[in-house]
Amino acid sequence: MDPEALSVALLSVIRPLAEERRPGAIDGLTASDLVLDRPKNRDHGDWSSNAALKLAKQLGANPREFAAQIADALAATPGVASVDVAGPGFINIRLDAAAAGSLAKTIVDAGEAFGTNDSQAGHVVNLEFVSANPTGPIHLGGTRWAAVGDSLARILTSQGAHVTKEYYFNDHGAQIDRYARSLVASHEGLPTPEDGYGGAYIAEIAARVAAAYDGDLDALSAEDRQEVFREIGVELMFDEIKQTLHAFGVDFDVYFHENDLHTSGAVGHAVDRLRELGHIYDQDGAVWLRSTELGDDKDRVIIKSDGNAAYFSGDLAYYLNKRERGFDRCIIMLGADHHGYVRRMMAMCAAFGDEPGVNLQILIGQMVNLVREGQPVRMSKRAGTVVTLDDLVEIVGVDAARYALVRSSADSNLDIDLDVLQKRTNDNPVFYVQYAHARTHNVGRNAAASGVDRSEFAPELLTHETESALLGALQEFPRVVAYAAEVREPHRIARYLEELAGLFHRWYDNCRVIPLGDAPVEAVHRTRLWLNDATGQVLRNGLAMLGVSAPERM
Repeated sequence: MDPEALSVALLSVIRPLAEERRPGAIDGLTASDLVLDRPKNRDHGDWSSNAALKLAKQLGANPREFAAQIADALAATPGVASVDVAGPGFINIRLDAAAAGSLAKTIVDAGEAFGTNDSQAGHVVNLEFVSANPTGPIHLGGTRWAAVGDSLARILTSQGAHVTKEYYFNDHGAQIDRYARSLVASHEGLPTPEDGYGGAYIAEIAARVAAAYDGDLDALSAEDRQEVFREIGVELMFDEIKQTLHAFGVDFDVYFHENDLHTSGAVGHAVDRLRELGHIYDQDGAVWLRSTELGDDKDRVIIKSDGNAAYFSGDLAYYLNKRERGFDRCIIMLGADHHGYVRRMMAMCAAFGDEPGVNLQILIGQMVNLVREGQPVRMSKRAGTVVTLDDLVEIVGVDAARYALVRSSADSNLDIDLDVLQKRTNDNPVFYVQYAHARTHNVGRNAAASGVDRSEFAPELLTHETESALLGALQEFPRVVAYAAEVREPHRIARYLEELAGLFHRWYDNCRVIPLGDAPVEAVHRTRLWLNDATGQVLRNGLAMLGVSAPERM
């Protein structure tokens, strides 16, 4: 019996009891409203519900007395071994072994679909992440968003959302000009401009631009030469970024060019729309958004007095463009240095008549630091000033890099110990989880060689305490994934997988799938093979949601 089935059973006993007390009081109540929790102390049962506490007031009931009535009725449900009432009205439920153990077959039969559901169905999501300027390799901040963003896209998709992964290609503005000047300076053998970009990659790109240009660069005017380096240099750098991300397991559905907003009339369209909605005013020759009325700390200039668009105008146009493309959830992942942008962005969302935090959601990621031998790693061989995605992957590999970046909440600072990630020991979290998966396959191979197969399934035999704990964790996977999708926190899946791996290793140490010596193969061995394979499936499904491989041998 899984939590969903138990919630349905719980509702079926609550409804008639509630009708007796106050007819119609819980007409809108559904099974999904009845939250089941795993007790911290497994001696208290398999599941716990606070339904009596939540409903008692509207039913005019004493919570503990109402809980006792629910417990008596629920205890008669097939698959329920016992029901107790604790404290002011908590209902603790223990399943019988067969009902709990049946989950193993459910998981194996479901395969890759176990953990998926439709909790996010109907949401059309635009997920924008990384969006690094094409002025250099992706640094660690962008690398963190690459891992977290791609994982979040996978998780949301698994829960029924229609997700478009989008990269906002910053090919407009002062940073691109600085990049072009840096390339020109490198080509001409001059020092890097004071506000320019350094690093070996600048010399590499400059040389490639010179090789790619069909003509005499030195014959061009300074302005035309810079334009050549800008156009070709941006294209070369962006191609490199795409290749780096692809090798990291991250590909985007849409690459949106910032410059298009300024050449297509999108900015003017956004201004006109906001003017229609009454949120625009003109002052001192400039066009302003009346954003203080919408939660911002000051009004924002959209079009400056010289007629040029302010930086914020691109945000307005881009958001409106996304909404007009049909996205009802626009999720943007930004670095810690953009924390001050949140209020104005939410004011912008409200100005268009949308709901901040719903139609527009902004996730802020904190800094990442690499540590080796207890000391911070600060410099890249190629980029010169920062450590890049390529640097991290070169040291620890894609799987370890992705897992390390996604296993902690993105809104907290993260120190990555490179020495730990290079170890093939249980201290290395990705190795620990991947090894558990590989071990399930090793058990399967040894079982096949010993004549143990899945021709029999007797879940009532899964009575060892480590089997109960393992089944309890497996049962949690769909809810963990659904919650990770709801709160936009992929790290919850990683932490779950580590807990599951630990429970599996303990079960492996205590329960044999293969008989000892010449002992015959019995039903318990075949049933345990189902549990082994179910665990492997869940580990595999969880790792896939994080974009991490599930090796069969290690």
